[in-house]
Amino acid sequence: MAPLINLETEYPIIDSSFRNFCASHGIFSVEDFLIHDLYMLAAFAEQSMSSERLKEGITQVLSIIDEMHQPWLNGMELLEDAKRNKHVLPTGIQGIDLLLGGGVRIGQLTELVGPSSSGKTQVCLQTASNVASNHMVLYLDTGNSFSPERIAYFLGKTNDLASAQDKKSILQKVMSNILCHSVFDIFAMFDVLHQLESHLRYQDGGGGCQMRLLIVDSISLLISPVLGSNSTQGRALMLSAGYLLKKLAHQHNLAVLVINHTVGSEVGSSKPALGDCWKSIPHSRLFVSCDHGSNDYNVSILKHPSMASGKAARFLI
Repeated sequence: MAPLINLETEYPIIDSSFRNFCASHGIFSVEDFLIHDLYMLAAFAEQSMSSERLKEGITQVLSIIDEMHQPWLNGMELLEDAKRNKHVLPTGIQGIDLLLGGGVRIGQLTELVGPSSSGKTQVCLQTASNVASNHMVLYLDTGNSFSPERIAYFLGKTNDLASAQDKKSILQKVMSNILCHSVFDIFAMFDVLHQLESHLRYQDGGGGCQMRLLIVDSISLLISPVLGSNSTQGRALMLSAGYLLKKLAHQHNLAVLVINHTVGSEVGSSKPALGDCWKSIPHSRLFVSCDHGSNDYNVSILKHPSMASGKAARFLI
């Protein structure tokens, strides 16, 4: 969901006068409407000299929110969509692909959870290098974790028998298919995702190399700061981000892969960050850990729409 100023071109009613009225009540974006008392806002609009135009603007923003909700689908429509569009993308990591029945699922949001240095970013980089051989990948880097050198390393291992010229050609193709954006706050992520949504509308009708994977490394680095500053608004922003990621995945046939960190719990063990409100967002949750002092990694299913929790596998990177 966008800042109000970004909507004026398409919706002239959301002009500077309307935005100034909203700003006077602490509303600067579509997200702010979701946590505001709209009856009170309408009452303030009634007191203005331009009350009719302000109420028209409020109605317009509400209609934008309504348009962003998916239409109801019956079971048969969902099954047909799954057969036609919702396949899997192999990560290129044998243990994970075997565990997940082929890879991360298109149309769904998959979350990697784990402590620091547990291999989460390495899984994302390996997956990006594998998918980018045939599709476009968007990598949102929130903590300067993206490493083109690691991408090149993974490609070298995969294509170690290829000639030097072929290796160079493969590297150039894969690197050109990975778009990396640095985003350091949740509002920057919203801007990038809205740009992506506009791009995908045009992509869906054409051919060529299409985007199939979106990675956010990591979602917790973007959301944790807003949860700490204002819990009500922070939760609204968090849920809006989750909704938008799932909407992009479903409507445009993307696999969305996000990283989440762990935090300490009251009983002393670690648990996924971002709390109970977030845990309902991902379709699948995978817990990743590393054996201390080795290159052996473990992955287990915390949540999956079609597989039992607790299933586990080992893998190497």
